[in-house]
Amino acid sequence: MFKIIKYSFYDLMRSRWSYIYFAFYLLLGFVMLFLNNNVSKAVITLMNVIVVLTPLIGTIFGVMFYYNSKEFTELLLAQPLKRTTIFIGQYIGLATSLSLSLVLGLGIPFLVYGVIESTVIWNFASLLLVGVFLTFIFVSLAFNIALSNDNKIKGFGIAILMWLLLAVIYDGVFLISLMLFNDYPLDKFSLIACMFNPIDLSRILILLKLDISALLGYTGAVFQQFFGTSLGMIVSFLVLTLWIILPVWRIASKAKKKDF
Repeated sequence: MFKIIKYSFYDLMRSRWSYIYFAFYLLLGFVMLFLNNNVSKAVITLMNVIVVLTPLIGTIFGVMFYYNSKEFTELLLAQPLKRTTIFIGQYIGLATSLSLSLVLGLGIPFLVYGVIESTVIWNFASLLLVGVFLTFIFVSLAFNIALSNDNKIKGFGIAILMWLLLAVIYDGVFLISLMLFNDYPLDKFSLIACMFNPIDLSRILILLKLDISALLGYTGAVFQQFFGTSLGMIVSFLVLTLWIILPVWRIASKAKKKDF
């Protein structure tokens, strides 16, 4: 599997899109730190970009990588290699390369500005960790969609719809539900609903880490009561980990049964 991971990693590292992705975050990091005297405000702005853009990039790259390397994958399938080794190796290599572009792209500006020596290092580390989680989650979801659809156009369409559902539509439905049923106790409902959307869960974790949960109003107090505790943070990261494990398990299961 290590050779598959290595090939997938270096294959994407040679792609100009990886350098564009890296350069975008590099420029964004320098601009945010240059325009904001308060580093915490820069982290908040970066959070709003990362929780939306990182899932989109992971989704597009995941689907695109699968379809573009389909012929090479079929060649590997003719070799004495396990199917799970091929697909899981490709997934890990792709997600790792995208995560590295994100971490280096944002890490270099923060190193140059000396943020690593300040007290906001943990907020910045949380931001990067959430970005890595979202990358691995949405690349795995994209691989699942591509594996389930041989038609490239259909696969891309479903992948973009999935991202749109989790990034935009889900929040709208969630807010409408809170407004319609505001006469009922919605504490548990709010917590559980956030668990079913990794983007919302990631956003809440960063906001609580920055200690600005008051911006979330009533729900902010509920989230602070649960997610603000050590148990809440552990459960949240376990849920994000589960968002990675379950799709990866389905990739392995689907690859074994799929007729190529």
